[in-house]
Amino acid sequence: MSDSFTPQVAIIGGGPAGLMAAEVLSSAGVQVDVYDAMPSLGRKFLQAGVGGMNITHSEAFDTFCTRYGPPQAQAQLQAALEQLPPTALRAWVHGLGIDTFVGSSGRVFPTEMKAAPLLRAWLHRLRSDGVRLHVRHRWLGWSEDGGLRLANREGEITLYPQATVLALGGASWPQLGSDAAWVTYLQEKTLDIATLQSANCGFEATWSAHLKDKFSGAHIKSVALSFTDPEGLSETRQGEMVLSAHGVEGSLIYAFSRRLRETINLHGSATFTLDLAPGRDAERILAEVSHPRGSRSLSSHLQSRVGISGVKAALLHECLTKQQMPDPNTLAAMIKALPITVHATRPIAEAISTAGGVRFTSLDQNLMLKAVPGVFVAGEMMDWEAPTGGYLLNACFATGKLAGSGVLEWLARTKS
Repeated sequence: MSDSFTPQVAIIGGGPAGLMAAEVLSSAGVQVDVYDAMPSLGRKFLQAGVGGMNITHSEAFDTFCTRYGPPQAQAQLQAALEQLPPTALRAWVHGLGIDTFVGSSGRVFPTEMKAAPLLRAWLHRLRSDGVRLHVRHRWLGWSEDGGLRLANREGEITLYPQATVLALGGASWPQLGSDAAWVTYLQEKTLDIATLQSANCGFEATWSAHLKDKFSGAHIKSVALSFTDPEGLSETRQGEMVLSAHGVEGSLIYAFSRRLRETINLHGSATFTLDLAPGRDAERILAEVSHPRGSRSLSSHLQSRVGISGVKAALLHECLTKQQMPDPNTLAAMIKALPITVHATRPIAEAISTAGGVRFTSLDQNLMLKAVPGVFVAGEMMDWEAPTGGYLLNACFATGKLAGSGVLEWLARTKS
């Protein structure tokens, strides 16, 4: 079965970026049709809200913008971020009847800590504004005459909109809809697309069977991670992480994921150090481990003198030989700077987000594809990345708003 339809604007993808573009357009009186491959909209958005939805971050805007990578990468997103800075995004959430609060980390959360109430209120408002929502419609690329091919339960339809916004996500969590099938369709248009890679992800390390069997899933709390990238940029950050059967993951690892991944891409591995006792200086640690332990075991001595036990003690045993462990100087040095080498990211399907995508050189200032006039992109389809903590979602909302504004300019220009 084949059919054709001419909507005013078609938005492919019903996540935050696509829905924000729809809101901008419908608020301006434009008829919008949103198409999504899944049985319901915003599935990855809802998943991101499990355990606490980070909408944005409360830090100063100038600092906020630096979280999107080096200056060149930040500059590519700057126009979008200025369209919807954190204060404006928070006000927009309040406009949906959802209260927010700032957590101790500076992250901004909905009061209920969930995404579902926000999404329900948003979809209700979009429908009230005349936005038509279509689920179980999978984009199949373009037809020979330039139409948008979509498959639904009845067969295939072809759309000929005046403008299109593609907001199909990256390649993480494909079971929720972002399977990156769009890459092939855009490559056929000879667009410049950076290879999709894992971002905000775990990393693989080589652990002994004992460590994996006994401590897989253990949380490593109150540690400080230090890393120096190939360009000589060093950073130390305190937090917590998780030892997995495959290696390491968790919020502290995610904060360094871009630089760790890029170092692995260059050199095949990356080594960072962990300070297992960040509240005590090296001199004090050496004094404590040098203290006579009498008949006590080394494990009991470490626990009583330095507070090292459990997974932290296991990591020391993993990295030190039996001959090295009793030596106070070596032991103290390793407690303050335990080297951990990782050699690969975990698969992109497991990652929280995606790096890579449509390069900004393929886009104009309004996020329109230079090679396909009238087609705009938004969200994780583009070549940018950010750490967790509200930065990812804020940029998705912001690029959706910029793309929607770009479509309005395009419609006005092509109409005149």
